Amino acid sequence: MTRVVLGVAGASGAVLALAAAEHLARLGAEVDLVVSPAAERTLAEECGAGALARLEGLAARRHGVLDVGAAIASGSCPVAGMIVAPCSMRSLAAIAHGLDDNLLTRAAGVQLKERRPLVLLAREAPLTLAHLRNMTAVTEMGATVLPPVPAFYLRPASLQAAVAQIAARAVDLLRLGPPVAKAWAPEA
Repeated sequence: MTRVVLGVAGASGAVLALAAAEHLARLGAEVDLVVSPAAERTLAEECGAGALARLEGLAARRHGVLDVGAAIASGSCPVAGMIVAPCSMRSLAAIAHGLDDNLLTRAAGVQLKERRPLVLLAREAPLTLAHLRNMTAVTEMGATVLPPVPAFYLRPASLQAAVAQIAARAVDLLRLGPPVAKAWAPEA
């Protein structure tokens, strides 16, 4: 079974974590979940009181954010990659500078050093020069920065449809199998 790390940082856009976990579950991926304390609050405020439990129900296991001794903190742990959805600017900066100061940022650093896919749904607007430089740094190290921008050309019928498409694109970037996201199909 394919194992994937899903990190959830405290930025707005907590629904992206749920959508990514749902896509991964449909693919049969085994999810290792790491949720920051700020993400717990954001999940509750943006998605409701039961959101964290729903997210945990989609995961094979949940690791404490301070558990830097967890299996996913080591490159010897066989995972296919990692998604951070949403990725706060704090987590982005820690990843960009190799701080590895908690399990979320350590697991992300492991993906980089092992040359595995790392997809960061960086959530902030507008962006400062520091944000842009951190995005450049992680991209140069091999990560993919995927700001959660809707595919307007698909004419999503709802916010949930736009979120599902963004999360599907993140999952597709792990290259676990056939594409999950809806593809652009221009009329002939």
